[in-house]
Amino acid sequence: MIDKQGYRANVGIVITNDKQQVLLAKRHNQDSWQLPQGGIDQGENDLEALFRELNEEIGLTRSDVNVIAKTPKWLRYDLPDYHIRRSQKPICVGQKQVWFLLRLTSSEDNIKLDTHSDIEFDDWAWVDYWNPIEEVIDFKKPIYEDMLKALAPVLFNNQHKIPAHYSRPLKCSAIVLNKAK
Repeated sequence: MIDKQGYRANVGIVITNDKQQVLLAKRHNQDSWQLPQGGIDQGENDLEALFRELNEEIGLTRSDVNVIAKTPKWLRYDLPDYHIRRSQKPICVGQKQVWFLLRLTSSEDNIKLDTHSDIEFDDWAWVDYWNPIEEVIDFKKPIYEDMLKALAPVLFNNQHKIPAHYSRPLKCSAIVLNKAK
């Protein structure tokens, strides 16, 4: 769904483990790493999109995770001009995303990247919480910083330190859906 301003509605997924690490995935046949994310389909709410994308991209189901928190509002990023498909109607100029923080509650053996015909990722790794900001493509770095800053207090029970070089002001605070364990 692309809104009147040209932003595609999207959910982002931050999956954590018991060590408070984050699952980072490598784009299929590329040397590019990111967090799982995907569009919200017409008639779908953000939670429905979350579980559909989680299954399509990572092979996990609702019973494999605990949904802990989410960002309270759309976080937006603009696509660089060379990524905008001007022939596509409506034109998509960027994405607006709601991000969810999940805890993996099942075995990581349940992570399967090849369960659907349209494979998004071909590898994954557990990384330090702040690492995705450094790994993601440049135009997504600000939204990753904003989102991770918003979710960190929930995951770390306000016992975290934001690395000094991440100097963007806090844009929002996460909405807690379930307590992190």
